[in-house]
Amino acid sequence: MRLVAAGQPLEEILVETPTPGPGSALVKVEAAGVCHTDIHLISGGYDLGEGRRLSSTGGGTLLPLTPGHEIAGKVESLGRTEPSGFKVGDRVVVYPWVGCGACRKCRSGKENLCEGTPKFLGFQKDGGYAEYVLVPHTRYLVHADGIDLPQAATLACSGLTAFSAVRKCGVGSDDLLLVIGAGGLGSTAIQVAKKTTDAKVAVADVDESKLQLASKLGADWTLNTAETDAKALLSKVKELNQGRGVDAVVDFVGKPATVSLGLRLLGHEGRLVLVGLVGGAAQLPLPILPLYGSQIRGNFTGTLGELVELVEMARKGVVTPVVTGSYRLEEANEVLAKLERGEMTGRAVLVPG
Repeated sequence: MRLVAAGQPLEEILVETPTPGPGSALVKVEAAGVCHTDIHLISGGYDLGEGRRLSSTGGGTLLPLTPGHEIAGKVESLGRTEPSGFKVGDRVVVYPWVGCGACRKCRSGKENLCEGTPKFLGFQKDGGYAEYVLVPHTRYLVHADGIDLPQAATLACSGLTAFSAVRKCGVGSDDLLLVIGAGGLGSTAIQVAKKTTDAKVAVADVDESKLQLASKLGADWTLNTAETDAKALLSKVKELNQGRGVDAVVDFVGKPATVSLGLRLLGHEGRLVLVGLVGGAAQLPLPILPLYGSQIRGNFTGTLGELVELVEMARKGVVTPVVTGSYRLEEANEVLAKLERGEMTGRAVLVPG
């Protein structure tokens, strides 16, 4: 399923199966996660607010392109290479955040923050909305034995992003973490926070069905922001946290209203980690930041090393991705439309063939 022109539906196109070169691998896609970032890619950019946009397609120079960056499957063939630890038939998760390999971020293991010319699968290079995907080197493969492949696919972005974001919060015992947005990423963040920290977890959303899922996943409290104003929410948070605001917020929505709410609910030395890309521009109460010692950080996916850790956690059952629907590859446009309308609880995957 190819993006031929920004703002247009994906098109089903027959392309030649790639042939792996030295060091690379051809993976037969068993499942490709449908991510909200794909919506921004297809639309042509990100809303920066005040009428500004950031192009997601290089002004169209990257098109046509096969989206899809949450990929799991089986190794179909390997290019000529030294021993890599992989063989044909191995079940794998693909790390899609391939950097230039030369900049300081890539050299430090943070290819997801490449400062050069990244080659992210599904963004700059063809991704997983296809029967096969070419992975530029076997180092970007992670063994997925013992994990359901549709669940494994979502670990490459949804799971990885949530895992990395919770880590950046730095919460511990006696802390209260607020998760804004109880969708696919939020559902993983709840599990990561409850299983790897001693923090209490509150979850905010406008959808009661998503809040019910959050409770089942271990959230200590849920807050319906459609039914409660910011002042009442702050009172509730202080009631839950010994008179303090929250110690950290992870915002998986990322629009002006949620950022404003997150900052309003932060306590002293609170950390807000912004993940969501819905977009727009937010006004900040500037004196509050120094007076409270507040911190705002962005989080874009995570490192290859973090993905290896997360896959191992999934293998041990510490984290279980919430996949609520599997669809045929040809249904990509319909699934993306449902996701954009907010009709998805958990994560959806496309299954070629």
